[in-house]
Amino acid sequence: MSQTPKGKVTAGLRGAGWNPQRMDRPFTTRPFSLHTADNQRTLGLLYAQTGHEKTVVCLMHPREFTGTPYLVPDVLDAGCAAYVQAPRSIGNDLRLEHELALLDVAASMAHLRSLGFERIVLLGNSGGAGLYAFYTQQALRAPEQRIARTPGGRPVDLAGAHMPAPDDLIFVSPHPGQGKLLMNGIDPSVSDEHDPLSVDAALDPFDAHNGFVTPPASSHYSPEFVSRYRAAQHARIERLDAHARAILATRAQARKQMKEGDTSVHTQRRAAHTPITAIWRTDADLRCWDLSLDPSDRVVGGLWGRDPFASNWGSVGFARMVTAESWLSTWSGISSNASFEKCGPEIQVPSLVIEYTGDQAAFPSDMAAIYASIGTSHKRRERVRGNHHGQALAEGEETGQVLAGRLVQQWLHEPR
Repeated sequence: MSQTPKGKVTAGLRGAGWNPQRMDRPFTTRPFSLHTADNQRTLGLLYAQTGHEKTVVCLMHPREFTGTPYLVPDVLDAGCAAYVQAPRSIGNDLRLEHELALLDVAASMAHLRSLGFERIVLLGNSGGAGLYAFYTQQALRAPEQRIARTPGGRPVDLAGAHMPAPDDLIFVSPHPGQGKLLMNGIDPSVSDEHDPLSVDAALDPFDAHNGFVTPPASSHYSPEFVSRYRAAQHARIERLDAHARAILATRAQARKQMKEGDTSVHTQRRAAHTPITAIWRTDADLRCWDLSLDPSDRVVGGLWGRDPFASNWGSVGFARMVTAESWLSTWSGISSNASFEKCGPEIQVPSLVIEYTGDQAAFPSDMAAIYASIGTSHKRRERVRGNHHGQALAEGEETGQVLAGRLVQQWLHEPR
């Protein structure tokens, strides 16, 4: 087999930083370390040119952080301030529960209101879109109607938190939610969760008998295989959910025994134990390898490049190491609350959706579903050429980042 050519890697926020030449202008940066409602800390950086801006645009990802998102220069050029927020669990799937991340967003929203900003716009890029959609859904609800527990059962006091609602939303290259993203990408041919090399040949997406062709050529999967594959992906998520809930039930039972007086060492250990689960083979969305499925301007390959073996069996990948709590809240396409499918209908603020036509994570059908789910009638969808983070699809062409930046500026200038 010939060596698989490398593709451009855009997983996480690789390639999502600004071009330093575009920030060659006077600006100030103010750091803020804020307390959240659950007594945690969250960090934010406020960029401004005049210090008198009335509108601030917030950018955050639930599990990644770059202090220099590529749209900040465009936000400043629009005469607005930009607030770039770090999550409490940077790059850490072990502790990321979206319901708790909402408290990070809430702390910054309240602080920005206290600074006198009259208009707050949430700009969600990639996974930040699902986070901000979830926050907006909860912020618009009456406090007593907000979620009270995470999918894993942890109490979260969203009802008692001050959660100012945003005035506008901008979603750039959004995917349906991190759980839905994984639902589309998880490899269902794993026949034994304890053996990363186990393969059910009938479901193997990287077997030539099922239609796989070595990149950069496009694979060709039959409709029958695609249908079986999607059903098997859902079934694997169901099994992983059941595994997570069994872990939580075991611990909950031990804690109940302790409250009833059982202080044995064995029970104490079971009550404290928080297993770490390795989730293998999470980069296998058929659309990444078969360009005829959900066709767009993308090239063969996923967010991790063109070598599916490296991203599927390697040490780095989405949801590679999780706890039961973080799996259910963030990565389960069934249990996670942070998806447009669940949150979109309650979004009743002006919303702009910007789609990159060569996106390797959010495909045309996903984008159509995201846009349709948003409840407000004051919404607009724009399409520009670029990959997941707006990098140029062809040498010499203007990047999607610049094109998206112009659309952001136009939206910010429109009267409300």
